[in-house]
Amino acid sequence: MPKLITFENYTDMCKKAACIIASQIIMKENSVLGLATGSTPIGIYELLSKWCARGDLDFSKVRTVNLDEYCGLPAGHDQSYRYFMNKRLFDNVNIDKNNTYVPNGLAPDANKEGGNYDKLIELLGGIDLQLLGIGHNGHIGFNEPSDVFISVTHRVELTQETISANARFFNDISQVPKTAITMGLRGIMNAKKILLAANGESKKDIIEKVLNGRVTPKVPASVLQLHPDVTILYSKA
Repeated sequence: MPKLITFENYTDMCKKAACIIASQIIMKENSVLGLATGSTPIGIYELLSKWCARGDLDFSKVRTVNLDEYCGLPAGHDQSYRYFMNKRLFDNVNIDKNNTYVPNGLAPDANKEGGNYDKLIELLGGIDLQLLGIGHNGHIGFNEPSDVFISVTHRVELTQETISANARFFNDISQVPKTAITMGLRGIMNAKKILLAANGESKKDIIEKVLNGRVTPKVPASVLQLHPDVTILYSKA
């Protein structure tokens, strides 16, 4: 069963999350980190960058794999997840960018790209620690509510709820991509440790469902109940 730790504010939650990730790197310098994008991890990445800059943390041997990428956006687009990761973390720490991996949103064959991504994770030895956010509908990565759990990295049609939630990052909702490539639930669940961070009163109900609801593909994150090492960090504000 996932372990829940509740915080009064976002700052304290970020400190805890950053400490957990930093401890992973210190204990295993060539850790494979699964990383997430969105607004929630920003404070976490700021702390990790700060600690690296002052010499307390060394990313030189770390490898990373990101959960997902929008289809149709080049890596240099300011709303691509590669751009986000460069800006929020990779440009600010001493990581070798050749050891940072994000799905190719411009791949002509998304299924082939997904298969190659799963093979890459396997070649890296699997994910040591996977950082997750969570959508209001329970999606992790871009694994949206469905009739079945999809295990492999795949192309997904984003729900209108997800598109609307992400519209704040674009000038207009019409600019939000309608599809993405996302790591499947097997890739996430195969991680040795999982750390899920969520903040705000609006996430309270979905966290409750993840912890105490039925395991169902209608709430993709509910599958985390079946993982042996999951920590959920939730800040009320």
